[in-house]
Amino acid sequence: MPEGTRIHERHARLKDALVGVVGSRNLIAEAQALEPHLRDWRGRYVGRTPFMVRPGSTAEVAEVVRLCAEARVPMVPQGGNTGLVAGAIPFEAGEEVVVNLGRLNRIRDLDAANFTVTVEAGCILQDIQAAAAEADRLFPLSLGAEGTCQIGGNLATNAGGVQVLRYGNARELVLGLEVVLPDGQVWDGLRGLRKDNTGYDLKQLFIGAEGTLGIITAAVLELFARPRETVTAFVAVPSPEAAVELLGRTRSGTGEAVTSFELIPRIGLEMAVRHVEGCSDPLAEPSPWYVLIELYGGREDGSLGAALETVLARAFEDALVPDAALAQNAQQAADFWRLREGIVEGQLYEGGSIKNDVSVAVSRVPAFIATASAEVERLCPGIRPVAFGHVGDGNVHFNLSQPESAERDDFLARWDEIAHAVHDVTARMGGSISAEHGLGRMKVQEAERLKSPVELAMMRAVKRCFDPRNLMNPGKLVDPGS
Repeated sequence: MPEGTRIHERHARLKDALVGVVGSRNLIAEAQALEPHLRDWRGRYVGRTPFMVRPGSTAEVAEVVRLCAEARVPMVPQGGNTGLVAGAIPFEAGEEVVVNLGRLNRIRDLDAANFTVTVEAGCILQDIQAAAAEADRLFPLSLGAEGTCQIGGNLATNAGGVQVLRYGNARELVLGLEVVLPDGQVWDGLRGLRKDNTGYDLKQLFIGAEGTLGIITAAVLELFARPRETVTAFVAVPSPEAAVELLGRTRSGTGEAVTSFELIPRIGLEMAVRHVEGCSDPLAEPSPWYVLIELYGGREDGSLGAALETVLARAFEDALVPDAALAQNAQQAADFWRLREGIVEGQLYEGGSIKNDVSVAVSRVPAFIATASAEVERLCPGIRPVAFGHVGDGNVHFNLSQPESAERDDFLARWDEIAHAVHDVTARMGGSISAEHGLGRMKVQEAERLKSPVELAMMRAVKRCFDPRNLMNPGKLVDPGS
């Protein structure tokens, strides 16, 4: 019997069994309904699946995984499908079943006294933020897709965002997890403890693992005091070196109150103003670079704003800051952030864009931008680097817009070649080729090219230990080897 026929029969038997678990309404096989779940956000990858299953509880997830493992059918866990490296997209062969966690969307508990919230994997990030705010608490994970991304995916990819400088990546915000393992067993690690020295910190194995070791079904997340004062400023600087210097001064001068410190190049600002509604230049004179600064404070006495004004005044005297605008109200602060977010949207109208999500030590950000810009210009004269992002934690979104005279498809066909060059510069500076987006499918081979043999061997050993049959999101993050 041909292999394709055996696979088809295996899927048919599995489909009947899974309908018995989740019901016919939650097993999706129609092409039109599946289409949004088979295409990555950037449209670079389009996969196939015999069907998608939507379990509604941890018990159902466990049974779905058990049945798939028994049938030796691989699985692709999926949340909001907002990832940027195709980590939640099945391959084109069509052998994998998509396990969508969107129905696991309950907030199980919010313990304001313990500053924790227990949520299921399908909860929308923005809904968790709102629930925390209603309890006079803050859940600080914040990123552009927060209105649609799901917390399970955020944790599986160790999402970053705009407040990492103050609060850390997703893994720093997790106290406990509930995980369905590759054989269908459930690990209940939902403990809201900040101190637990009883062995390996197992939850950290699953955070950032992109569903390759198991499926996160729930988490205990850490909450923080809600800020009483927020100060937002849009500041001109002459160079990335000046931005890094200002970062240090601002952290020291405000008592580590800096929550966000975003680098913006003039070219990115111009793209946003040119193409995105609601974006306008906040300063009278153009500058080659800007930073967007946001501070959170625990008092409502205006002292934080005064502290930032003192920092900026001294920076002005030292020719570090030629101009700055402090938001006078919430709307003006939102306008500043709209401009920062508009950089991404504005690039869509400028032709093809090759995206790079890298990180280096904060002190090396200026050298990275200069070196990588020179290297891509050598490879592709006229290319337009748009280097922006979370300079406060060393994360640069080094996006490259096509030369104005280039053809979009011809430029995008060079994605791997140009990205490799950027990654080589990153590696030479001791950086990471994926600061917050993960490896997914897109960067597996690059990680294998650049990571040490020892590191790859450890990753493969972990994968084989948890998933010896390679059924959990195979082909993503790491190749387990033979």
